[in-house]
Amino acid sequence: MTILETSLTEDVVSRLIELSRDWENEGSCHGYRANTSDDLEGRRIFLAMEDGQIWGYLFGKMETANKTNSIITEGTPFFELEELYVRPAVRSKGIGRKMFCHVEELLTQEGVPFLFLSTATKNWKAILHFYLDELDMEFWNARLFKRLNLRNDHLL
Repeated sequence: MTILETSLTEDVVSRLIELSRDWENEGSCHGYRANTSDDLEGRRIFLAMEDGQIWGYLFGKMETANKTNSIITEGTPFFELEELYVRPAVRSKGIGRKMFCHVEELLTQEGVPFLFLSTATKNWKAILHFYLDELDMEFWNARLFKRLNLRNDHLL
């Protein structure tokens, strides 16, 4: 398995959109929709490949903090990891970990001080275990919600 950063060619765009459609069809993430070419523009793209086949991808982009918060000061650069996807047939084989660690090492060498990500997976226990326990990320916050059962007479 090779992890490589790639440029955004027509072939790469086509293959990533196809994989994102597969991901959307899985229904494993709240609100996930397949990517368009616009979603990929300006992103750093990393592929997990073997024998010409893409087994997973990771992409994100460099950002700059626009305000100071409890973790980062205004003006600090960071990498926003937007998507990390591994084909279902090869999940739990360390491919996601390998991609993440490759990007982490590369960003460290480039002097990027932070990597952030958000997730909307339905299997939140597994994803928190992956990011917190296996990849040593730190928990910052969570946005939770509860649907309320309103009666019709309260809608007036």
